[in-house]
Amino acid sequence: YDRVMAYKFHEDDHGEVISEVTKPGLEPYLGLHYPATDIPQASRFLFMKNKVRMIVDCRAKHVKVLQDKKIPFDLTLCGSTLRAPHSCHLQYMENMNSIASLVMAVVINDNDEDGDSSDAVQPQKRKRLWGLVVCHNTTPRFVPFPLRYACEFLAQVFAIHVNKELELEY
Repeated sequence: YDRVMAYKFHEDDHGEVISEVTKPGLEPYLGLHYPATDIPQASRFLFMKNKVRMIVDCRAKHVKVLQDKKIPFDLTLCGSTLRAPHSCHLQYMENMNSIASLVMAVVINDNDEDGDSSDAVQPQKRKRLWGLVVCHNTTPRFVPFPLRYACEFLAQVFAIHVNKELELEY
């Protein structure tokens, strides 16, 4: 990819580009802070469900999905990795001169600040979206499933390291 960034979400939900690698000639975004509204809560919720999102070509024509009228409920593509991006995201990509993207969620354990984590029987730990690893390309780019799966694994390993660092801070 032409640009790879690590976004960190702060406590007030605004984001920051904390690391970046780019091809020569691209404007750097390292250190950029952006408002929480740039990545809406609905998108963050979807990143908790689908850890990897790929847009091959944001300028490609969208394909309509036809649903059999016999199905009594509306079809939802929120679980699909390859669904069409929302129009506001297309504008965001256009503003960043990006045609293709690959985004991986960095999901960590939600630290329990009330001290309840010492219970003998712990329910499943709550998770939170710590940040994103965002890859942008100025031309269309398809990443085959095995490579996307490997990227998801690497994002999970990164999340484990973030968890360990945060535990050391407490």
